[in-house]
Amino acid sequence: MAEDLNLSKTLSKEGKYEELIPQLKALITGEEDVIANLANVSAGLKEAFGFLWVGFYLVKNNELVLGPFQGPVACTRIRKGKGVCGVSWDKAETVIVPDVEKFNGHITCSSLSKSEIVIPILKNKEVIAVLDVDSSELNTFDEIDNKYLSSLLNEIIF
Repeated sequence: MAEDLNLSKTLSKEGKYEELIPQLKALITGEEDVIANLANVSAGLKEAFGFLWVGFYLVKNNELVLGPFQGPVACTRIRKGKGVCGVSWDKAETVIVPDVEKFNGHITCSSLSKSEIVIPILKNKEVIAVLDVDSSELNTFDEIDNKYLSSLLNEIIF
């Protein structure tokens, strides 16, 4: 497969995911390097949706450590239970935040971030990483994002 994505600009959110996810899965199929796959997934999601920030934090030595991402510079390390990413890791569940200003304990890596979704990636029932996606607009994320992003994350093999 060529390393180009074929994306329609006129589709609904769900339509964009349905067009993008198979292309990303094809792109990472057969590639064993996790960092390369995470980098391409970050780039593909940012390109398709124009999100402010898309990236991964990897669990290392009981911290979330910044991994591949697309967007402005980011926080490098996050403790368990701190901020949206740390809460998602601690609870091992998706956290959707319509307005980050109203999330108790939100860590401001970028003042441009207005809403956020964080989805944990599990291996053997343990969180090993999280996908963090930020938007510069309020109320960007919902169960449609959770459904399709979770489906994509199931294809990433650590």
